Amino acid sequence: MTDTDIPPREDDGLADAGVEERATIEAELDAAPESLRRGVEVIREQVKRLPNGPGVYRMFDARGEVLYVGKARSLKKRVANYARGVGHNIRIARMIAETAAMEFVSTETETEALLLEANLIKRLRPRFNVLMRDDKSFPYILIATDHPAPQIAKHRGARTRKGDYYGPFASAGAVGRTIDALERAFLLRSCADSYYERRTRPCLLHQIKRCSGPCTGEIALDDYAVLVEEARDFLSGKSDRVKTDLARAMDDASEALDFERAAVYRDRLAALAAIQANQGVNPRTVEEADVFAIHAEGGQTCVEAFFFRAYQNWGAHAYFPKADRSLETGEVLGSFLSQFYDAEEPPRLVLLSEEIEDRALLGEALTIRSGRRVEVAVPARGEKKELVDRALSNAKEALGRRLAETATQGKLLAGVQQAFGLSAPPQRIEVYDNSHIMGTAAVGGMIVAGPEGFQKNHYRKFNIRPEDLTPGDDTGMMRQVLRRRFARLQKESPRDAEGRTAEDAPPWPDLVLIDGGQGQLAAARETLTELGLTDVPLVGIAKGVDREAGRETFFLEGKQPFRMPPRDPVLYYVQRLRDEAHRFAIGTHRARRSKEFVANPLDEVPGVGPTRKRALLRHFGTAKAVARAGLADLEKAPGVSRSMAKAIYDFFHEKGER
Repeated sequence: MTDTDIPPREDDGLADAGVEERATIEAELDAAPESLRRGVEVIREQVKRLPNGPGVYRMFDARGEVLYVGKARSLKKRVANYARGVGHNIRIARMIAETAAMEFVSTETETEALLLEANLIKRLRPRFNVLMRDDKSFPYILIATDHPAPQIAKHRGARTRKGDYYGPFASAGAVGRTIDALERAFLLRSCADSYYERRTRPCLLHQIKRCSGPCTGEIALDDYAVLVEEARDFLSGKSDRVKTDLARAMDDASEALDFERAAVYRDRLAALAAIQANQGVNPRTVEEADVFAIHAEGGQTCVEAFFFRAYQNWGAHAYFPKADRSLETGEVLGSFLSQFYDAEEPPRLVLLSEEIEDRALLGEALTIRSGRRVEVAVPARGEKKELVDRALSNAKEALGRRLAETATQGKLLAGVQQAFGLSAPPQRIEVYDNSHIMGTAAVGGMIVAGPEGFQKNHYRKFNIRPEDLTPGDDTGMMRQVLRRRFARLQKESPRDAEGRTAEDAPPWPDLVLIDGGQGQLAAARETLTELGLTDVPLVGIAKGVDREAGRETFFLEGKQPFRMPPRDPVLYYVQRLRDEAHRFAIGTHRARRSKEFVANPLDEVPGVGPTRKRALLRHFGTAKAVARAGLADLEKAPGVSRSMAKAIYDFFHEKGER
């Protein structure tokens, strides 16, 4: 066929290509795999109907799973690039080959498209996009304004409570240390309002000079308001003025020979100095900024974030986004930022270590979201450049540590493969343990480890259902946990005849470790066999004599029980896995036991909320007294109608008869 024999295909993505170029593209496409040609045909059909305006597009595979979410200034031009089918890198070619359908959302502006794209990526987590692995919200310090004596507290999540929020802080630990020092510096209360209302004498925090005691009138509310205002000034960047005022007050008290009051001011100044000493570098010219630096090495990427507010450094956090190796660092950083600020409030200034494609567009989007002008810049000199360089240095160090840990982890996993006769180093190890007291508040715990260490977002707890179980039956508990875990895995991640699963399906374990000996191992294997699973490697770990670490016995099917050499690094690694499972199971058990211990029977009564529950407890004294009360007595309680009294009475008496 000659060039002139190729019929024109209007609006199929090749409309802007000349005759010769079209012929070349079609020839290369004919030689491409059939799956790629099918994907190109799907995309070309969509291009014919697309507008030239901005919007967001989604690519789906044959199962309806989202492959990729992208935004475009012109949907038609952007998607037409995929319609060519050739000249793409391996990642894009794979994405096109798997595309079975597409969906589009038109927007008024490209800025709206950027905001929508970030929201969809975080919600849908398509496997061909750059993904944030840690998207938890950052903690803030809250000085509440919904009480006559404002409380200082740590806050995370939606800002539903009235008050002044200061942050973000890089970690909960940084907030805790700062609040601890602020209590000593400004003597603000951190107790809950309900605790405040019940106080009749000063609490321990007042005794150790960390609270001024407004709850019992140790300080007048007007004087307490002065302390609150000083704390606000300090957190708002007026720390020098606050420290100057405190130093002047200390000098005045000393000259008046009031050494006890002078000592109070001295301690408050020391607390403020401690806060600033823990902050590291504090900028002189940058009042409010987020600093991001990116570094890629060894197939992994690190984004280091610094947070500066009120001329103070409020911490740093290292992220390791999931990104294809073919992507440039600027592309990764741009996608990361749009997802990061989908949930976080942007500051007035965002500093980057390198240029990103949509820097101006990102600034417009953040300006719209925050309602104030936000500048996104790549500084070339001055203190701002110094801050970026410091963040970049931290990113390199953090990634270096992670790569070193990964290398060490790889050697340990190779040792696990050899020790337990696996076909390859395990990429996912699941460890199970149970915890209970004589069968009560029984829970099962599952922890997960792999090449990147413990994967805590994959941990799972199982509240043991006591039906058909003898209290304290550890083997029965293990059977129940494994049955529930693997029955669900079969449903969510079915495997084909060759043991393969969908790429985005929940992963199967390469090794399962059971805390127990031959009996537990046999029960585990029997449970999995009942589910039709015979190829999941199982290992039982029996504690050593006198439960001594280092003398554990390992049980495998078809092999005699054995021990590892006392100083074998693989033994230490397996011990760490078992101890982590034990820690997680015990912690979960204690949390459940505490919840059951403080549970109030009134919480189960339909229609009885917190206000009515408090009224009943004030009237009767205890929940047990409410349960024993007669119908007439219940009707006398404040806020309890005749119908509600009957509902409460019926609940407890019918419950007792069951």
